[in-house]
Amino acid sequence: MPTLSRPLAGATAAVAAGLLAATALGAVGTGGARGLTDGRNAAVAQTATGTASPSPPPPATPSPTTPPAPPGPPALGAFLASGPTGVRRIPALERWLEGARLRVGHTYLPGDLWSNIEGRPAFLNAWARWRRADPDRLLVLNVPMLERSEADLPDAEVRRLLRAGARGAFDHHFRLLAQRMVRMGIPDTVVVLGWEMNGTTYTHRCGPDPGAWKAYWRRVVTTMRAVPGQRFRFDFAPNRGRDAVPWPECYPGDDVVDVIGMDSYDQPPGEDFRDHVEQPYGLRHHVEFAAARGKPVSYPEWGLFRNGDNPEYVRGMLAWFAEHRPLYQTITDYCPHGVWQCEDNPRSAAVYRETLAQRGREWAGAAEAFGSPAPHGTGGCPPTPVGDALQRSLAGRWCHRLGP
Repeated sequence: MPTLSRPLAGATAAVAAGLLAATALGAVGTGGARGLTDGRNAAVAQTATGTASPSPPPPATPSPTTPPAPPGPPALGAFLASGPTGVRRIPALERWLEGARLRVGHTYLPGDLWSNIEGRPAFLNAWARWRRADPDRLLVLNVPMLERSEADLPDAEVRRLLRAGARGAFDHHFRLLAQRMVRMGIPDTVVVLGWEMNGTTYTHRCGPDPGAWKAYWRRVVTTMRAVPGQRFRFDFAPNRGRDAVPWPECYPGDDVVDVIGMDSYDQPPGEDFRDHVEQPYGLRHHVEFAAARGKPVSYPEWGLFRNGDNPEYVRGMLAWFAEHRPLYQTITDYCPHGVWQCEDNPRSAAVYRETLAQRGREWAGAAEAFGSPAPHGTGGCPPTPVGDALQRSLAGRWCHRLGP
């Protein structure tokens, strides 16, 4: 793609179920659409020699629990364009959503040349200014692991490049990127490194050599974390489902992953939302895998795709976010995936807009009822009300589930 709490007892449980029913289920899909028309990848030559691949550790078994939710409501965002245009479109989308706040800015480094993967200031400056303007904002940056990232390189070449990366051949590119981001004042960026690695779209795919891929990821993270002043969080974000290789086989280790993401589009495999949840390596496996490791989840890419204008899918995804409270979720908003910048999906756009606008109105009403406006920069959580236990509990659930 762009290149894409514990239940309450008695009456409280009934009210909570009613809140969740307002965003009832729909239908989702796995990632993997090719190409972006906005700042992506022209092919350029680059070679490296290969060595033997390191042995991968055995994959861990997920436990059937829910991952720890970060404090406050999930951060809302959208991919609107790669460069400064994406920054300029954020206020317009907020107005369309009747004031719902976009806390997340999401963009992608072009993967055509190493010089672009190094994070040219001309590309990142606008995003850095947007992030620095409000301490409550979150910048999410997808970073390719190899240049020529959509050049359809053969597996043998990918294998050589991954092994070269694992030996340190490309460390200097990622060191320079990290140094630039620190200098720009965005040292706490969420870095979605080598996304959709379990598919076939990108040169940084895992399938040709999972052991070398994991060793290379570890090398990149270690290199970037060694830069003074950095506070990066690294997001491991596969496609939903098995795709070309089961994504747990690519997981590089808890010590080098801070967030476990998933790109999930409305396309096969799976006939409906329940299939997308329950399929092997699907949405449920994702949250259970993260829970077993004490990691928050994220959804860097989601949107419509193979099934056209599908409002039930949008309802399903928004309900899933409300239940599982990811660190952030960012819809891919261009055709065919989007709802604001794509006129092909009017019914889905209406569901997306009304659901998020309604959540904002409900939250504003809750804050007023409890005698406090939503404070700026705190995630919008009012003081816990004194008195009725049901009100106190629901206030917390609204804060975490229905926030902006």
